[in-house]
Amino acid sequence: MRYLLVDHITGLETDQRVTGIKNVAMSEDFLEFHFPGNPVMPGVMLLEALAQLTGWLRAVSSDFQYWFIIEQIVKCHYYGFAFPGDQVELDVSVIEQHDQGCPRYLGMAKVNGRKKVVAEFSGRDLPLGDLDDIEYKKRDYQILTRNLSMR
Repeated sequence: MRYLLVDHITGLETDQRVTGIKNVAMSEDFLEFHFPGNPVMPGVMLLEALAQLTGWLRAVSSDFQYWFIIEQIVKCHYYGFAFPGDQVELDVSVIEQHDQGCPRYLGMAKVNGRKKVVAEFSGRDLPLGDLDDIEYKKRDYQILTRNLSMR
């Protein structure tokens, strides 16, 4: 199964920063086992949401030529849980540019202004066309940004 963990992109500054939202729904299958009777969104899924949001930053910044793939987590701290019904605020910023390869990113996930995850990570860009249909990704971006004028 493929998890799409960004429900809405709320802001994007090309090559700099992207913000978005993940709504945690009780119907998500990973909650059934994490943990039975006490469902919480796994911290690694919050980290994956940050990585996916970074993918959107790279896609838009490269005119949909590249997608970010996380390769290294420099540091990561978990501060609490995201529960069903929570709206997780996601924020990813470039913190260090590199001439070779991908920059380093700082990602943060919050619920009601309270930190849940803070991570510093890096990775590489892969050609988006090798991973997905570029026109579908452009359409998905329009949906995620609610930008109806691009249709």
